[in-house]
Amino acid sequence: MPENCRAFAAAALSLTLAALVAGTAMAQSKGGSKIICWKDKSGKVIGCGDKVPPEYEDSATKELDRRGVTRKTTESAADEAKRAAEDAKLGKQKEDLTRQREEEKRLATVQRREDAALLATFANEKEIDLKRDRDLEVVDRQITQLQTAQSNAMERAADLKGRIEESEKSKKPVSDFIRDEAARAESDRARFAQGLVAKTKEKEDVRKRYADMKRRYNELRGTSAPSPTAAPAAAAPAKK
Repeated sequence: MPENCRAFAAAALSLTLAALVAGTAMAQSKGGSKIICWKDKSGKVIGCGDKVPPEYEDSATKELDRRGVTRKTTESAADEAKRAAEDAKLGKQKEDLTRQREEEKRLATVQRREDAALLATFANEKEIDLKRDRDLEVVDRQITQLQTAQSNAMERAADLKGRIEESEKSKKPVSDFIRDEAARAESDRARFAQGLVAKTKEKEDVRKRYADMKRRYNELRGTSAPSPTAAPAAAAPAKK
């Protein structure tokens, strides 16, 4: 039967290789030479001798002494490259994990310092609100200044633009000074507009920073901040 034939062929091949190894060992035992067996990609021994043929130099091998005892094994070039790549990957993962732990440790140290400073700076939640309001007042004053400067720049830019258009309509030359002043006024207007956008964003950041600060302060003190949307408690009915 075909199955029996394949099994017989496999057994015959194994016996042949075993006989080859034994025969090679016996033939070289007098001289004490080593025996090298080379393998195919699946790891099966396909030949033995005193040296590996050139076409199998990148294959896995095992070295036997004159008694047929394995003394040394080598990986194939492909397996060696694969193992080196896996070792490099594991090394990279280990380095990343070490850096992550160091960063977490650093952040924890920073957090402890910030927490200690927060508790030492404010005696209660109301003081945090007062400090927030003072910072917001500073930003509001800066916004007012920028709005005034922007308005002045817009008026100046509009005035100079009108003068230039009037001169051009009447075919009169426009001096370089007037044109430069108009360009400068327009540039100032754009700069002040950008400043207002930045200050508006800064105001939002101040509110958020102090909200986070209050939340952390309450966590450290073991209290919870009152909900801004919470309805006032209903008064108890009067006793009759």
